[in-house]
Amino acid sequence: ANMFSKFEGSPVAAFDASPTDEDSEESKDVVGDLWKSFRTGGASHANYRSTPAIQMSANHSKGVMLRTTSTVDLKALQKLHGPPIRRFSRRDSVSLLSLDTRANDEADLQVETDEALSELMSERKHELEILQGDSERKRLQENELYPNVWHAWGPYLSERQWGTVREDYSESGDAWRWLTHEQARSKAYRWGEDGIAGWSDRRSLFCFSLALWNYKDGFLKERLFGLPNGDGNHGEDVKEYYYYSAALPSHSYNKMIYRYPHNRYPYEKLVEENKKRGLQDMEYELVDTGIYHQNRFFDVATEFVKVSADDFFINIAVTNQGPDRASIVVLPQFWFRNTWAWDGKPEERPEMKKVDGDCIMAPIPMYGDRHIYYESGDEFLFTENETNNQKLYNAKNQSPYVKDGFHEYVCSNNKGAVNPALVGSKATRVHRLELDPRETKYVRVRVCPTKLEKPSQFGTFSELLELRLNEYDAFYETITPDLPDEQKIIQRQAFAGMLWSKQFYYFDIYRWIHGDPAMPKPPASKERGRNVGWEHMHCEEIISMPDKWEYPWFAAWDLAFHCVPLAMVDPLFAKEQLLLLTREWYMHPNGALPAYEWNFNDVNPPVHAWAVHRTFKIEQKMNGKTDHLFLSRVFHKLLLNFTWWVNRKDGSNQNVFEGGFLGLDNIGVFDRSNLPEGVSMEQSDATAWMAMYCLVMLQLALELALHDKAYEDTASKFFEHFMYISKALNHADKGMWDDADGFYYDALRNTTENKSTTIKVRSLVGLMPMLAVAVLEPDVLQRFPDFTRRLHWFVRNRPDICKNIDFTYNESGNERILLTLVPRQRLVCLLRRMLDPNEFLSEYGIRSLSKHYQKHPYEMTHNGEKYGIGYEPGESRSYMFGGNSNWRGPIWYPINFLLIECLQKYDFYYGESLMVECPTHSGNQLNLWQVSLELEKRMRNMFMVNKEGRRPCFGGNDTWKDPLWRDNILFYEYFHGDNGAGIGASHQTGWTGLICKIMDQLHTAEENNIIAAIVAAEQQLVPP
Repeated sequence: ANMFSKFEGSPVAAFDASPTDEDSEESKDVVGDLWKSFRTGGASHANYRSTPAIQMSANHSKGVMLRTTSTVDLKALQKLHGPPIRRFSRRDSVSLLSLDTRANDEADLQVETDEALSELMSERKHELEILQGDSERKRLQENELYPNVWHAWGPYLSERQWGTVREDYSESGDAWRWLTHEQARSKAYRWGEDGIAGWSDRRSLFCFSLALWNYKDGFLKERLFGLPNGDGNHGEDVKEYYYYSAALPSHSYNKMIYRYPHNRYPYEKLVEENKKRGLQDMEYELVDTGIYHQNRFFDVATEFVKVSADDFFINIAVTNQGPDRASIVVLPQFWFRNTWAWDGKPEERPEMKKVDGDCIMAPIPMYGDRHIYYESGDEFLFTENETNNQKLYNAKNQSPYVKDGFHEYVCSNNKGAVNPALVGSKATRVHRLELDPRETKYVRVRVCPTKLEKPSQFGTFSELLELRLNEYDAFYETITPDLPDEQKIIQRQAFAGMLWSKQFYYFDIYRWIHGDPAMPKPPASKERGRNVGWEHMHCEEIISMPDKWEYPWFAAWDLAFHCVPLAMVDPLFAKEQLLLLTREWYMHPNGALPAYEWNFNDVNPPVHAWAVHRTFKIEQKMNGKTDHLFLSRVFHKLLLNFTWWVNRKDGSNQNVFEGGFLGLDNIGVFDRSNLPEGVSMEQSDATAWMAMYCLVMLQLALELALHDKAYEDTASKFFEHFMYISKALNHADKGMWDDADGFYYDALRNTTENKSTTIKVRSLVGLMPMLAVAVLEPDVLQRFPDFTRRLHWFVRNRPDICKNIDFTYNESGNERILLTLVPRQRLVCLLRRMLDPNEFLSEYGIRSLSKHYQKHPYEMTHNGEKYGIGYEPGESRSYMFGGNSNWRGPIWYPINFLLIECLQKYDFYYGESLMVECPTHSGNQLNLWQVSLELEKRMRNMFMVNKEGRRPCFGGNDTWKDPLWRDNILFYEYFHGDNGAGIGASHQTGWTGLICKIMDQLHTAEENNIIAAIVAAEQQLVPP
């Protein structure tokens, strides 16, 4: 009976059981008569057999499987009675009820039941899937059986659609000025939607978000405010406080908090003050205005709680955190994305309408009708998601009711702004709340596909919320078990940020360039401007965004890093993301991956293959699954991309690569995307990225060769290409290594005179060659004899190229091989620099530029022009790359993560035979595994509460000592090189979400160290 109730409300429930001696007679009877009822088709329960809610599969002599496909009242089945049975298996929290009335012997029952299950599963695999693990893992398995069944609804709304390239139809290509925050209230978007606490279906056809009013602002707060790129002294910047508190990967439970001031929001002050400030000044933040003094704000916490895959509650908890009574208007609003205006088909505009009682009916294209129930509230409002042409362009409106109608009605008391007939493509219900200090009030909404009577609309909410919260805890406990509470807060909020950052990304490049049938023709400049040559791209998918306000568009190399933490909780989604960029409607026919919408032609580091390999391995470790189909699908596309790199970026055909932008934005003396005329840059990081690409492709090829021997040849090809790159990087005369400095440097090549000048700047660029490392173990070499023979032939016949290969032998005398760009003695030199606190080693990770340049800036002259670079640990002091990115000192998570990983690989090969001083000059000798853990601890510490009661990521502002602020964590784009304060995009959990994997690795290592210490202590107690 308890097992039945456990699955109430679940769209798929599978059980297995037979009675044991400790079972009560009542529980035996319940399960026994369940079997009899279904087997005989008992009339008393015919409704369960005839409804599609439950399907039965059975071998009549051996077993039965029940599968529910929608919400059913399984508790009703507890009333059944019948003969006893025996439970044979229960794994985790989910089992399969196998009901057998013939077998008496438990051993016979086990054998017969296993045979029955095998037979039934082969006959009806989908109906008889045995679902193991906790409830959330069960839902993720259902997503594989029935693609995206639990992802039908999720947090797919952007947080900023205005100011994007997609919405830009200007002559100049100034996206920020073409559609502003102010205009967004009144203009229907072409390519997406945005909002606060946004939620939608997978195509954002039907959307939800919050609209709020504090009786002080001139308009509703329905989207996040921030400064455009030209208004912020360090580029674009959101000026709001909001937090992703929790999320499950199926989105059966999501929570976020928006912090809304009691008093008038200081829009004008933020713009004016930031315009006054320059590159040398700190940014003027919302908290600096005093608007949050004495916690005078509302915390508006929005929870999405799924009853089933297509039925969910929205629970809005509004808390007055201030010292005085305060008023707020809450509008949970729904609307249809405008899909009808662009082709001139207003008749296709869907229409919501108020129906009986507290319900709105919404006919959603492709999804069917949805009933929207409000638990309480004041009047209903309806308008249209149509542009207010009269306001914006002094032109005629298509409808008397337009997008900004709710603003007019609520804030300006304009009753004529909404439709009195209570129909429209945008709808809400007004909730006017008065709250005492610290008081919380709730607004609840339910969206479901079926009509419900009033008692059943919200009656089960509290129990369901408790269940989902328990499932939330249970799921994350399986990810990193026994994590201390303080670390749980960090890791779970980081996972929440990853999962909240999904967005429906819609962009048809051909239509964007050439225009829509019912719209004015775009300016002619579009046909020769941005993203011409990418007309094959048609994006219409859910994609993991770096930051849904600051970067509400995918970025190729960011996305690769996102997939590592995503694979820990939802490997299927991570694999879909990696496949997506290689599909025909994304990847260019020439093999290039699209960079990002501002310029799809830009070049990002080739880390896609690395992410594929890591995702494959994470899934293998966590679930025991080896998805070789995924691997082969991506691998063949990456062959095209690798060839594109070789053909387009090896300008001298010497295996020395140029990369343009290449991700490490303004780290160098020059803007590497816009070099002076007659100059090219030979980059040690570009060359290192390609060497790393080779080694990962080699490893992928060997993995695939386990099932198809033909891939051995491909592995040999990548081995040889790697060796050629290694020679180019380390060549005694023409390479990039400087013996005197013990560092790799870029070179500036004069293309007309064929001369090179070394640029002696110690930055991450010179550490990148360490990333190209792989270890070939004896079992690999023995398993692939053709590959091994070719490798040995190459070593014997090309000793000039193979100097960096290192051979050792294990205890059994079997060969081990280290492939690396960096020979051992050079590795030691690089680590001496990297682990020096006066150079790269910070209290919180590895800096992007040596601190040496703080007092000794680097300068050089080229063609009469002076260029220079200095150590800048915080905000950017340069307008290169928009002014909101800085690689001249800060700590960046993605590169630190790769450095940690490469240290672990080196340690796997060298072990205790290679010890280094960490920190440099400390006298403390560590192996490279211990060094990697030391770096992980430092990176974790930037989020941990320190002795002063602060989290370093929040800097020195005393506001963040208050637990109300301190324990809502933000995961920034990058971090101050000295004090660890977060900088840049404040919600870039994207690649900073790598903290999830770092904490998992570090916790495992710390647990192992504790166990080892206990074992050692016990051994000391044993008498000789």
